[in-house]
Amino acid sequence: MSAPKITVIGTGYLGATHAICMAVLGFDVLGVDVAQDKVDRLNAGQVPFFEPGLPELLVKALESGKLRFTTDYAEAGAFGDVHFVCVGTPQLAGSNAADLRYVESAVTALAPHLDRRVLVVGKSTVPVGTAARLTGLLRALAPAGEQVELAWNPEFLREGFAVEDTLRPDRLVFGVESQWAQDQLHTVFAPIIEQGSPVVITDLSTAELVKVAANSFLATKISYINAMAEVCEATGADVHQLAEALSYDSRIGGRFLRPGLGFGGGCLPKDIRAFAHRAEELGIGQAVAFLHEVDAINRRRRSRTVDLVRELAGGSLRGARIAALGAAFKPNSDDIRDAPALDVARMLQESGAKVRVYDPEALENARRAYPNLEYAHSTLDAARDADVVVLLTEWTEFREIDPAALGDVVAQRKVVDGRHALDPVAYRAAGWEYRALGRP
Repeated sequence: MSAPKITVIGTGYLGATHAICMAVLGFDVLGVDVAQDKVDRLNAGQVPFFEPGLPELLVKALESGKLRFTTDYAEAGAFGDVHFVCVGTPQLAGSNAADLRYVESAVTALAPHLDRRVLVVGKSTVPVGTAARLTGLLRALAPAGEQVELAWNPEFLREGFAVEDTLRPDRLVFGVESQWAQDQLHTVFAPIIEQGSPVVITDLSTAELVKVAANSFLATKISYINAMAEVCEATGADVHQLAEALSYDSRIGGRFLRPGLGFGGGCLPKDIRAFAHRAEELGIGQAVAFLHEVDAINRRRRSRTVDLVRELAGGSLRGARIAALGAAFKPNSDDIRDAPALDVARMLQESGAKVRVYDPEALENARRAYPNLEYAHSTLDAARDADVVVLLTEWTEFREIDPAALGDVVAQRKVVDGRHALDPVAYRAAGWEYRALGRP
């Protein structure tokens, strides 16, 4: 079987990464987006978001002639043998449901240009049952009709590690309805499969469920240890030591058992809400009702972090000068979607504090979303004359800063470690009053 030509519909975080990596693997790839400015930037070799290693791969792919970007769906239809749909599925305004308008519009725009046997592959995270509905839509609109098949291949990218997760994934899931579709996906992912990545073949519904089930499990594990932090705060126990003891249990393990401010970003929060919403639509809401409490525990961590800062500030935030270290929802990313860090900074400001925020990569995005906050150009600039320093995103440069050097610029050596990322012994030895969620 000759190498299929690939199109990638949507050039956001998932789509751009997938298109670039497929081209680096040697496929001819055409990226498609409705935003001309995004297409122009990518064609010029500029990645429109922060992701380590991706800019270098984009330049390599463009120079090889294997990759280009367009806004023309007719060109995409004529070009591609396998079309990956990689558009976003954000939370629907005013609801916990997923907003599927971008998936539906991508399929609707592509389908009229499919006049031969091709495979359309969904990678976006969607409610179970979406693929079956999109199959009918595709075949109704495509000139090739029943010759057009739909498969589902969920993504499992971790921001900050997206290149590694695309080129060397821990598993590939193929939701297919025919041997032909399975063969097409095996051909597309052959370079990855040959490296040893396992492949799970499923039906469409199971493939749709894999991503939301995985995210729900991870969110539950994170919220579980944060629920234990609440118990520790009430009893004087130490959640860090508790988590360490639990991590040695091979049935539990230590990954994602880190207490702190909780999860955010563009996946876990909206995915668990959409999963619970879809379960309720199917009449099985009780099966995943626990996800509502998982979400609630996660939200409470933000207000509890504000409470800790207030306690260190002497009981009132009115006029307190707070250095907020971090804006992105996680390190090695400029993504601020549902970022706990910025939510805490906002709450601190609304409580009367004077907040200065610094983040190594997310400041531009933060300024656009939260223009009323004050921003600094370095860690020490943010901390200058601060009454309390609060660590909100565990960037390496925050972890490694010298507590004594940081102490030289603040008004008071008081720190809230919202991510359990700092060394409390080193900070206390340098004269800091150190507090963290779930620790005495």
